[in-house]
Amino acid sequence: MLKSAEIVLKKCLDLKKSERLLIITDSKLYTIAKLFLKEAKRITDNIKLIKIPIPKVHGAEPGKNTAKEMLKYDVELLITTKSLSHTKARKNACDNGARIVTMPGITKNIIRRALDIDYGKLKKINNKIANIIDKGKNVRIKTKLGTDICFGIKGRKAYSDGGIYNKKGSFGNLPAGEVFIAPLEGTANGVFIVDASFGGVGKLKTPIEVYVKNGYAFQFNGEKAKKLENLLGCAGKEAGNIAEFGIGTNENAKITGNILEDEKVKGTCHIALGNNAGFGGRVNVELHLDGIIKGPIIWVDKKKIMDKGILTI
Repeated sequence: MLKSAEIVLKKCLDLKKSERLLIITDSKLYTIAKLFLKEAKRITDNIKLIKIPIPKVHGAEPGKNTAKEMLKYDVELLITTKSLSHTKARKNACDNGARIVTMPGITKNIIRRALDIDYGKLKKINNKIANIIDKGKNVRIKTKLGTDICFGIKGRKAYSDGGIYNKKGSFGNLPAGEVFIAPLEGTANGVFIVDASFGGVGKLKTPIEVYVKNGYAFQFNGEKAKKLENLLGCAGKEAGNIAEFGIGTNENAKITGNILEDEKVKGTCHIALGNNAGFGGRVNVELHLDGIIKGPIIWVDKKKIMDKGILTI
């Protein structure tokens, strides 16, 4: 685990002796945060660790004092139970120049399994996918379970989470291994069937069907659908926005019910609901929930880039 912590701090974030490091954590992940703190002290003495309350949902904003503190550091590790990735506080800190890695819900097993990878190889496959998506206008996804959904992406930028965040203002979460984009609001129509896991719900024994019209989810079917609906209901109408489309590319990741790792699993894609303001979208709501789909067939315009979970590019 110390080797993995060293990889995060030195290789992924390129932390330097002269830089200021902020670690944000909570009561549940404090032990893991202290592991990174121990390793960081080998590099710099200018470190601050703060604990914050655990909110109900992913994407909830931290307190005002925490958000202000995030504007003071060169490098930040956000090791929290609920994700701060898609928050204004994180985005503002990056806009201010901070290099940030988020690790929502990270576990010791994920640290051991999915951080010590070939980042050069990951970058190559991510770039291939991102280059195709960047040039595309429309995406269609189908699966054998019945997923059939289309949405527009023209003019939107694909983001490659390749695990290296050594440039000012760069951001991603670890473990790395996805390419993602914010679909154009109001363009998504169809149904997607989540059969691996769903943010806020966990690993699924039976699928959740999500029906979509004009960019918003409007109907949910399945054993755990009610739990998902309750989470969305707490955040208001905008929570149903089709916020993100992503493709997993990490060969070491596996489905565990932890979205941080699940969305990176090679051979899967994911569609998220809620906030996309942090990566090119227009919806800013305090919720972001990813649904992981196994073995998809994916087209960008007329080009098939994945066939039943296998990349074809």
